[in-house]
Amino acid sequence: EYQFSEKNSATGGGRIVVDSFSQKPLHNDDDGNISPLLSRLCLEVREAIDSDPMYGPRQDKERHNVGIEYELLLEQILRSMDIPFETEAELRVRGTAKTPDVLLSCPVGIRARRKESRNPLYAKSNEEDNSVRSSLTQKESVASVNLEDDDEYEWKVICWIDSKALFGDVETHTNSVLPQVETYVHRFGPGLVLYWFGHAPLSRLGDGHGDVAIVGGNVPDLMLMPTGEVHSQGGKRM
Repeated sequence: EYQFSEKNSATGGGRIVVDSFSQKPLHNDDDGNISPLLSRLCLEVREAIDSDPMYGPRQDKERHNVGIEYELLLEQILRSMDIPFETEAELRVRGTAKTPDVLLSCPVGIRARRKESRNPLYAKSNEEDNSVRSSLTQKESVASVNLEDDDEYEWKVICWIDSKALFGDVETHTNSVLPQVETYVHRFGPGLVLYWFGHAPLSRLGDGHGDVAIVGGNVPDLMLMPTGEVHSQGGKRM
């Protein structure tokens, strides 16, 4: 059993074998008999998968589906704001090597909370900002936009948006997300990481020397176009 596992691990087939065991029923060998070794391995793999509520093929599929749902939500919101963009699928069709979830057709400005902001909110900061604006009328919300930086917020230029349907903890952001999105910075310029379920305090999250803006909870509801128009979800102003 150990030799079987080591052989497949050395050849890179271990993951394929595990996936196969978890998805297929027990099968017969050439003589029509169920292999005792494979039978035991199948059962042990299935038991391990069933006993782990966090990681496994089923959880991977669920996380993938949730990620797709939030990518579609991001696209829907951007269309409602009349923001031109290309999707990841469209970028792949034209052969782009590195593909953020959304590549904006032109740079836009967003108001992002400063890393050194006095307000310690992090998990729901953008959600609360949006809820405050939603209590205003559309005309009041757009007309009251402050185009100057202040102690809490600053305007940042972004060229792409990457959607993350998860909480942006320090380890995940540092070891997984930031190295990934820095490749987008090299190809497309500065951009935005959107953590739909919030994130750790900005002071603890790397921002790629200022080129990676981080927002939690929702899409920024105001975007400044190169023409000087401010686009909102349902309205715009010069």
